[in-house]
Amino acid sequence: MNASQNPLLSIVIPAHNEEFRLPPSLEKIDQFLQTQSFSAEVIIVENGSKDRTVEVSEAFAATHPYVRVIQAPVRGKGLAVKVGMLEARGDYRFICDADLSMRIDDIVKFLPPHIDGADVIIASREGKGAVRVGEPSHRHWIGRINNWIIQLTAVRGFNDTQCGFKMFSRRAAEDLFSVQQMVGIGFDIELLFIAKKRGYRIKEVPITWYFDNDSRIRLIGDSTHLLVEIWQIRRNWLQGVYANQTADRQPAN
Repeated sequence: MNASQNPLLSIVIPAHNEEFRLPPSLEKIDQFLQTQSFSAEVIIVENGSKDRTVEVSEAFAATHPYVRVIQAPVRGKGLAVKVGMLEARGDYRFICDADLSMRIDDIVKFLPPHIDGADVIIASREGKGAVRVGEPSHRHWIGRINNWIIQLTAVRGFNDTQCGFKMFSRRAAEDLFSVQQMVGIGFDIELLFIAKKRGYRIKEVPITWYFDNDSRIRLIGDSTHLLVEIWQIRRNWLQGVYANQTADRQPAN
């Protein structure tokens, strides 16, 4: 891996109370990056942890100069991702869950020449080529119901909007995250909603995904909150909340 002030790839990891899951994920990421010829950076965004997430992150960064640790002022995955994406310097910026529940070498599927000129590339646990490992059937079916609701009320055409791994080109990231409002789990839908409205090209990439028993998703509570945030997203669009100086840009080729 080459170090650079303007790397090809930025990996943004939101981290809340990830003292135990984060270190092995960082080791896997480091092993992967050491085998690659492109330049990269890793940005860990801690937000409101009550454990040793900051300490273990800073300890890793101390021996890995391509790693930065940022502390977001308010708790919320959406906020942490936004802070990291706008601090990133990479030409391609990848959201990565701290548990790293996908195969690390799948990252190359989100980079040229594999992306066919897409501006936003989202990992999918559904569809041809996707593999789910170890997930209880009831969680899978609740996820499918949520996806049906999302397609009906917000964003059509995608098998899996909620997987925690997504890539954005530099231009798409700087545009979309500059207007992002949702700080909770609805930020994924919000970003895709705005991206479709603005004409960005979005591609789904099937991955192998491993269920984590320490999942932070609350099946009923989060599903209900998602409906509230979808209503807020649609209201924000109608009220022009997402309009700014970048709204009239042509999407990147």
